Amino acid sequence: MKKLPYGISNYEELIEDGYYYVDKTRYIEKLENIAEKRIMFLRPRKFGKTLFTSVLENYYDLKKVEKFEKLYGNTYIGKNPTKLKNSYHILRFNFSGIDTTNEETTILGFKNKVASSIKFFVEKYNLDFFVNSNEEAENILDDLIKAFKIQKAEEKIYVIIDEYDHFANELLGFNTNQFKNLVSKNGKVRKWYEILKEGTESVIDRIFITGVAPITLDSLTSGFNIGLDITQDRDFNEMIGFTEEELKGIMQEQNISKEKQEEILPIMKENYDGYRFSLNAKERIYNSNMCLYFLNSYTRHKEIPRQLIDVNIASDYTKLGKMLDLCKGEERERVIEQTVSGEGIVSEITQKFNPAMEFTETDLVSMLYYLGYLTIEDEEVGYPKLNIPNKVMKEIYSDYFLQILKRNIDVDINENYTEIAREIALEGKIDKITKMLGEYLKNLSNRDFIKFDEKYVKLIFYCIAMNLKIFRLKSEMEVQRKYPDILLIPKDKSKGYKGVMIEFKYLKKEEAGKLKEKQKEAKEQINEYMEFEEIKNIENLNCYTVVAVNDEIYVEKV
Repeated sequence: MKKLPYGISNYEELIEDGYYYVDKTRYIEKLENIAEKRIMFLRPRKFGKTLFTSVLENYYDLKKVEKFEKLYGNTYIGKNPTKLKNSYHILRFNFSGIDTTNEETTILGFKNKVASSIKFFVEKYNLDFFVNSNEEAENILDDLIKAFKIQKAEEKIYVIIDEYDHFANELLGFNTNQFKNLVSKNGKVRKWYEILKEGTESVIDRIFITGVAPITLDSLTSGFNIGLDITQDRDFNEMIGFTEEELKGIMQEQNISKEKQEEILPIMKENYDGYRFSLNAKERIYNSNMCLYFLNSYTRHKEIPRQLIDVNIASDYTKLGKMLDLCKGEERERVIEQTVSGEGIVSEITQKFNPAMEFTETDLVSMLYYLGYLTIEDEEVGYPKLNIPNKVMKEIYSDYFLQILKRNIDVDINENYTEIAREIALEGKIDKITKMLGEYLKNLSNRDFIKFDEKYVKLIFYCIAMNLKIFRLKSEMEVQRKYPDILLIPKDKSKGYKGVMIEFKYLKKEEAGKLKEKQKEAKEQINEYMEFEEIKNIENLNCYTVVAVNDEIYVEKV
């Protein structure tokens, strides 16, 4: 049984140390068969991009000829090698981890990344070249290209750039002016890409660039107006991440029984699956890092991990909430409300952002797609319909929605989720969670209540309930074409915890006289749901009607 490669992004290390590899090497052949030699490929954070660039690096590196059989012998590409294998000098850059405190630290960090990568390149391929760290980044690259042309006139370079937009994303989150300076006509980053482009006219034959979003791409267009973006190409939908069959293959290799697979696969599907990056793609993709985190814990402890999202992944995604602040005002809030509520959004996907201009609603939706908060659910009138891919993303999304609400009301909300969970699980009561809901409602302005309805109240409740980790949260779960508003079902049935089902209604202040009528209507709906087997089979279920009259909450147990 091979080890699981959780946290391993170096392909050579992965193979030599006996880790399991999900074979994605057929995409090397696909990439090579594309007429365009300069490729851009974007995916959300923690999706396996760096490992794939390492696969490319080791395959094309002329220094790895003798290791080819060991590294690729058991893979698709090892059995079907292309004519370009082991034929390039690999010049690799990774622009993550740059200090973006200010413009000076950013420029210095960028230059140091360039200098260290070129120094490694020079030493690896025995070039007679001195890396002058006092030079600007664009000059170091330019001098290298000139030296390589003289010393190795008949040979070519394959440039791999990983996390090309990482420092730019950091800057955009809090310092857009600094970002604009770096990518402006005279900016250091832009100049560097101009030199890279010039290199393609001589010694640079191929380029493969990965990142999260096409933020800098448009800003660098005049400097780097070459390259094909295959992010939404259906032929490359599954190039990174796991298909369900690949995930089953991992579990089988780890000697997880069919019975156990049937137990854990639905949990992984609910939390990690759902990504579709091309409108025409048929397959949905699991986040590979999240799956490996889960299986690494499961194989060690022989039980489902209590935390279903790795804290490293969670913190990485939540940092990206800063990016959403690029779109100000009601457009951002409307998009977030619509997606968290499950409605989905029909929208084009912007392929190039221009940060010099204010983000539009379409730009925001597109950014959420690139970050992994939204994915292509379906097609409507020829456009992608986007929705939240899975429960993990819903949790992060819901937390961000509550952050926006708290910023708007500027009041500290008592968030004792432990006590809320205890009250529901042990007593079947919802007093504490509805009290928190009421705190949000009471502190919203009158203007906010103009757009209020039942859906909005339920949305706030849903986002609060997402923090109750011991429950499975179901929103409008279809039961024989009927849709109970909220179901909180205990994950661990063995402890005898109680669950709740809630039906929501909303009345404006001037409609307060209809309270009894609304409560009766909600009660009738609950009684109807209780006739269905799917609901009857939920043990220890307590049912409530919750009617919000403007900012007052009225709760009745059914």
